[in-house]
Amino acid sequence: MIPTHALVAPVLAAALFIGNLLTPAAAIANPYLARQGEIPVSVRVATCAVSGGFIHLYTALDNRLFDKYGIRVNHIYIRGATIALAALSGDEIQFIYCAADGTIPGMATGIDGKLVAAPLVGLPYVLLARKDIKSPEDLKGKSIGVTRPGELSFRLSRAVLRKFNLSEDDVKLRPIGGSQSERYNAMVQDIIQAIIITPPLDVRGKRDGFNLIYRLNDLNLPFIYSSLHTNSKTIQERPQLVQRFVAAMAEAVQFVEKNPEKAKASVGKALKLNDQDALQSSYDAYAKSIINRKMLVPADQVAEAVELARAETNVRRKATEIFDNSFAVDLDKSGFLKELWGGKVP
Repeated sequence: MIPTHALVAPVLAAALFIGNLLTPAAAIANPYLARQGEIPVSVRVATCAVSGGFIHLYTALDNRLFDKYGIRVNHIYIRGATIALAALSGDEIQFIYCAADGTIPGMATGIDGKLVAAPLVGLPYVLLARKDIKSPEDLKGKSIGVTRPGELSFRLSRAVLRKFNLSEDDVKLRPIGGSQSERYNAMVQDIIQAIIITPPLDVRGKRDGFNLIYRLNDLNLPFIYSSLHTNSKTIQERPQLVQRFVAAMAEAVQFVEKNPEKAKASVGKALKLNDQDALQSSYDAYAKSIINRKMLVPADQVAEAVELARAETNVRRKATEIFDNSFAVDLDKSGFLKELWGGKVP
């Protein structure tokens, strides 16, 4: 009979060997989590609009997804991409979550900012108009409400006019400022006759009897929607923070997909909306139709957007200088995405 003490050492050694094999795999699964006892890092994150398109950030904030990554987020709203970029460039804020096609022209001129993740790629906007306007051609002599000249709503409205051979002499682009909801109210009052909007406002518009006269996705423009931006200082001095923020947003994409009711609740809270049809429209648009689960910024679309911006602004930076996919690539290399989605990313 083999003595008990003679079995202990081999069994213990085998257990340690197996443990050593398993431990790295567990660590690789999510290497971005904060260490126990680590002091959270406080950052300021701005959104440049109030939109259902920011469903992933809203949901991540409400459900404290950033906490386990050691990030304490102070979320602020800065009206318009131009002002938000200026604040990012001056390091008054460390991240922007905004439509990239609204910020690319500014970054192309030399403003310090860089795209590091793109959860949504596609053009969800529609042109909504008052009841007497049935088609884009009916806009002659009318006005479209925009935020301000040069901003995304202005440039998209121009693109629609060009599509239908209309000029700004035919259709006035009237700066209204404010959020989409504020511009919608201006249309209700007949101050303007049409606006470019995103879901869920389209549902409200149809109920109010307004007409959806054009889907901007039919413009076939390269378009990168809700995206995470940071500045060169944050990338150079705190790359781990950027990596963790990108990882948290990737988890938010998965969380929103698996928890639709929580996601819709977050959008409803941000938009002050309790209309379930409208919230479902928002969820379908941003959690399903234009989702980009790998978070990679599409290089070809950045390049096309820069070339389009060249016609209206003084481009000083190459397309490759205004995005950095290394953080999103690391999510795949580390095994994080595979673990998050339980296998191949759908």
